[in-house]
Parts: sequence; structure tokens; C-alpha cells
Amino acid sequence: MVSSSSALSRLSCISRHFNPSHASKSVKISPEVSEALSNGRAVVALESTIISHGMPYPKNLETAKEVEAVVRENGAVPATIAILDGTPCVGLTIKELEKLAKLGPRAQKTARRDIAHVVATRGNGATTVSATMIFAHMVGIPLFVTGGIGGVHQHGENTMDISSDLTELGRTPVAVISAGVKSILDIPRTLEYLETQGVCVAAYKTNEFPAFFTEASGCKVPCRVDTPDDCARLIDANLKLQLGTGMVIAVPIPKEHSASGSLIESAIQTALREARDKNITGNAATPFLLARVNELTGGASLTSNIALVKNNALVGAEIAVALSQIRECCRKGGFE
Repeated sequence: MVSSSSALSRLSCISRHFNPSHASKSVKISPEVSEALSNGRAVVALESTIISHGMPYPKNLETAKEVEAVVRENGAVPATIAILDGTPCVGLTIKELEKLAKLGPRAQKTARRDIAHVVATRGNGATTVSATMIFAHMVGIPLFVTGGIGGVHQHGENTMDISSDLTELGRTPVAVISAGVKSILDIPRTLEYLETQGVCVAAYKTNEFPAFFTEASGCKVPCRVDTPDDCARLIDANLKLQLGTGMVIAVPIPKEHSASGSLIESAIQTALREARDKNITGNAATPFLLARVNELTGGASLTSNIALVKNNALVGAEIAVALSQIRECCRKGGFE
């Protein structure tokens, strides 16, 4: 009877991840990720815009490998997501990572609105937060790690320049582990917009929402979580209740890398003025601002960016492991 129950549990798990009714048949899943999902192991999705648009080659490839290594070292399987030659891929080989890294900005920055076009034209797309959430959910990955989420841009009340990351969080049940929102954006309005979308925003080991390069933004959060298990229970409750929304778990940048925060903040304000003067808007704004801030800080912002992504990967992997343990306990009929 026990073995029969175990077999049914395993079949249910496989069905959930590879249900033919899902669009997952259009997605290429790596053998490593496929096996992990079918066995209920911890998997962490990773976006790919940071590889193509976040830094130059070969630093981007080196960072991508290091971030995947951090996920593995902490007990989870990394699943970097991208569209290559028109095929959405969940879990990239080293060769595929290298291809994307060498393409750099020639790979299209791909949000929800761009997916169909990139696939139809057999193009190469680096997924943003919104597109990564879509593909992660499509194959059954409940959480993913990124540097920071998009948000409401400065003067967004007039321009309506609001990242599709925020609306995706309101419609796709995937937890996003990030260092908050970059201060090139309007953080208070971003949090207001997330509230309107019904998105749970939690901060890790703090009561204040982090501002990417700095530990604090001055904005309080409605929810605090202090351990990977706290985070996992929050994600599990959201999924079990079928609320249909994602959530943000904001992890402050490590203290040793936040010291350069004031220097970076000054550079951000300069870059924002330059972007306004050059009328750089839309999805071109963030890559321009990050590149310019890196120039103005002599590389300090890039160093901090890489450090916080690795830290997010560590925390994300720990949360994924805790979540897989909760689910295994439920499958075995245990009590939480």
C-alpha cells in the first residue's frame, strides 16, 4: 500500500510538470531540470537578460556560470531560461550559455509582449523577469532568482512607463527573489502598484524594502521573513490557496557591498539626468542607466551587482530546498 501511494505521488508530480494541456510541449527542458522536476527536487529558475544586457563578454559568461554554481552548491538545480533560435529553453548547457553571452545585446530583451515574435521569427531572446516567470510557471518551477525587478519609472505618473514585471507578478504564481528595486526607479510608486496587483511583498531579515545597491529604501514592507523555511511556507501557502499571483521576496545586498551605496546613488542621479536629456525611455532606459552608472563608479556598481545576484542565488536555493522538503512532507502525509 505504501509503495502504491508512493507511485501515485510520483505520477502526480510528473503529471503536474509535464501535463500535455500546458504549453510546456513548446518548451525545451534540459535533462537535468526535467529529472529534478519529475523527482520533486529543488529547482531555481534564472533569467538571462543579465547575461545579454547586464555586462560585457566574457564577464557575463563567467558570472552566469558562477551564479549557477552557487545554486548547485546550496542543494538546488539551476534552470537558466532563454529563447534560442526560436525555442524557449529552460536549463541551458554551457554551450548555450556561451552563445547567449557572445550574442550580448544582439539577443532581444524579451518580456511577455515579445515572446511570440521572438519564437515566430526563430530569434534569440534574453528573458526579463516577466518572460522568465511565464516559462518557469509553464514547466512547474515555483521560484526564480534575479538581481532586481523592474518597476514604475521616475515620472511614471505622466509617462505610464511601468515595467511588465509588475503586471506579471499580479497574474503568474511564481516567487521572485531579488534585491528589491533599483533606485533609478520610483520605489514608493512601485510598491503601491504591486499592492494594487495583489502581490505579496516580503523582505528577508528586515522590515524595510531594499533598494538594490543599498540595504534600505525608506519604505516599509507589509511582510517580513527571517529564514528560508519562512519563505518556503509563504510560497507554499500562496500556491495552495491558488491566489494566482506571484510574490516578491526582497533580499538586501550584503553589508560588505553596500558601503559604496552613496557613490552609486550619486552616479544614478547623474545617469538619470543624462537619460532625460537624451530622451532614452522604455526598455532601453535600464541598460543605458546601468552601463552609465558602472562607468561613473569605475566599476563599483558592477561589482556590487554581481555580489547581490550571487547572494540572491544562495538565498533562493535555500528557499527552493526548504519548499521541496515541505512538499515531500505533504506527499508522504506528514504534518507541517
